[in-house]
Amino acid sequence: MKKLQMRWLSIAVTVALTLIVGTLTIVNAQTTVEVADPVPYPEPNELGVGGGEVVRQDISEIVEYKALDSYSQAPWLDALVESGELPPVEERLPAEPAVMLTSGMPDGIGEYGDVWRGFSACPTTGYNRMAGTSMGWFGIESYSLAYNSLVKTGPLFRVNQDIEPMPNLAKSWEWSEDGMSITFNLIEGAKWSDGHPFTAEDVVWTWEAYVENDNVNALRHLDSWSWNDEPADMEMVDEYTVRINFPVEMPLDMWYLIDEGDFLVMPKHQLEQFHPAYSTMDPAPTYEDFENALPPEALPLVTMGPWVTTEYRTDELMILRRNPYYWKVDESGQQLPYMDEVQYRKGPSGIGRDLCTIAGDCDHMNLENPSTYVEAMTQAQEDDASFTINWGPEALGWTVEFNFSLQLGIENERDTAVRELFRDLRFRQAMSYATDREGIGQSIMRGPFIRAWAGGLFPGSPEFDRDSVVYYPYDVASANALLDDMGLMDSDGDGVREFADGPIAGEPVVLELRVSQDAAEGQSIGEALVNQWGEVGIQINMRVTDSATMSDIFVAGTWDMYVQRMTQGFLLPFTNPSVLAPITDSFEFHRIPTGEERQTMDFEQEMIDIVQEYRSTFDTEKRSELMSRYNQLYTENVYSLGTIVSRHGLGLAKRSMNVPDGTPVFMYTWVEDAILLDTVWTPQDDQMTQNRPETVPVYGE
Repeated sequence: MKKLQMRWLSIAVTVALTLIVGTLTIVNAQTTVEVADPVPYPEPNELGVGGGEVVRQDISEIVEYKALDSYSQAPWLDALVESGELPPVEERLPAEPAVMLTSGMPDGIGEYGDVWRGFSACPTTGYNRMAGTSMGWFGIESYSLAYNSLVKTGPLFRVNQDIEPMPNLAKSWEWSEDGMSITFNLIEGAKWSDGHPFTAEDVVWTWEAYVENDNVNALRHLDSWSWNDEPADMEMVDEYTVRINFPVEMPLDMWYLIDEGDFLVMPKHQLEQFHPAYSTMDPAPTYEDFENALPPEALPLVTMGPWVTTEYRTDELMILRRNPYYWKVDESGQQLPYMDEVQYRKGPSGIGRDLCTIAGDCDHMNLENPSTYVEAMTQAQEDDASFTINWGPEALGWTVEFNFSLQLGIENERDTAVRELFRDLRFRQAMSYATDREGIGQSIMRGPFIRAWAGGLFPGSPEFDRDSVVYYPYDVASANALLDDMGLMDSDGDGVREFADGPIAGEPVVLELRVSQDAAEGQSIGEALVNQWGEVGIQINMRVTDSATMSDIFVAGTWDMYVQRMTQGFLLPFTNPSVLAPITDSFEFHRIPTGEERQTMDFEQEMIDIVQEYRSTFDTEKRSELMSRYNQLYTENVYSLGTIVSRHGLGLAKRSMNVPDGTPVFMYTWVEDAILLDTVWTPQDDQMTQNRPETVPVYGE
């Protein structure tokens, strides 16, 4: 057999890259088989529906930090002040609170009361979020902990720039003259929900205890905070000032390392005692003890967020009550939030949230399970519907990720053989040719909402270039030809190919495919691939896995393939360049043990170089040019195998005021961090009965 011949010709036209791929031919003694050429990626489908128009504003029209002449609070708190259970509201607020301006509120200053009703399909494993534990997702992190960030990026969909974030715990900042450091000025006099002062010590301790400590399974380590292999560092200037020093000038992606999804300021006074590097306990706690230091029953939570988790019943219900020390007010001096309570029902699947909202028992759904779209749209058109739906860009896509690591999670010779198989481009191309993407999409939902996707940047991304996509069409003959050329043959006629050589030569090619327990579409994709890839002799064993277990498996590296819903880094690459290429040890599908050198594939190194240049580039045209080349490399090499792409729909209770038109489900962050829920309110006549009315969190000694 002659070697596989591939001829690639790439022509740059302005900043777009158009790839022309020649015919790929396999010849043997019996026959000649041509592998189909890539085809142009189709234009998006016309839906005939859309979302509201986004009104863009300056950040200064949404929030500013200043002292007001007087302050007020939810009226029922007055009795707690009179009884001495709480200090007066002006003593609970910082010297200059964050003032949410009326000009930034679509429906104006609100009324106190009501309960926001949510739904979660993920287990709550604990509250030490910066150490990698999950509070239960579905917005739970946002309403309680994710507000503990120095800056906010979620609301940037409605402001007049795309890089610098909104202030949050940091009310302002200044770059040094040479751009090598940035100084953050924190809110002064604010308090944690238990009344303990919030200071720069909390910020710097979080950096040292989590980011700098590789023993902690932190959201981000120093490898994410490194440029040209040199890390940044943080220093405390004074009680309310911190400074970050960089090895390069003004790295743009820095903003998206300190936002609500990446750097959550944790309460030093509560957690220091559990951290092995700081604890005086005897015996000393382990790092596993520290990760689990805040189990689900450790309530009430200590937070800087607008609500405090006060009650949790496993797999049933979570209740969050107003934080009386919350540090934001409206222009009239009313302490936020307007709503007294947030509740979360627990269920086994994300579809439960859709059904709950459609039934009028929940207040919001991220329509991300296309199997429920038709029912949701039908019900929303009814005269008595309690909710509305807006649709966003094509940013809801699923891929199959391959584990490329040759160093992590290798337990036997079979694991090594599988990783080598994945690293062979012919195999990844074969699986792409074997995937009937249109068939998968239409089996989930007929119509224009779902279409085929090659992977890489989302078609809804502002930096997406359709001509950069290398799109391998569905062609079983091409898949079989590529697998034959690899020597993967079905020698015993049982329908499953065998490994061609190496220590497990002759054993069947049986691969494990993990799918998420709480993502119905991921399971549908997995089931389809079991059949479609089985048709070309690759046996797939699909395993449904909960989110906590999957996190553990990713860290250990003990997985083959995973159906993954891609993150916002593929919509707005500057928000999280570390997910685009393996520039950190913890890069998801090519993870390596800390301190070891990654064995990169040739094209990976070019992707790494592109991303490293991109993350320090402010020039919009240059960023687009870099992303076009990146997307070509990604799709040409089937870095992960794209399957289908769709749009998110935001289903929202009609009674919810102050949610801006055109709010996306998923852009800079998820919608829960985009809508500024602390300013959302409900007219008195439409308010719902609370679970624990007129109560605040009570902390023990």
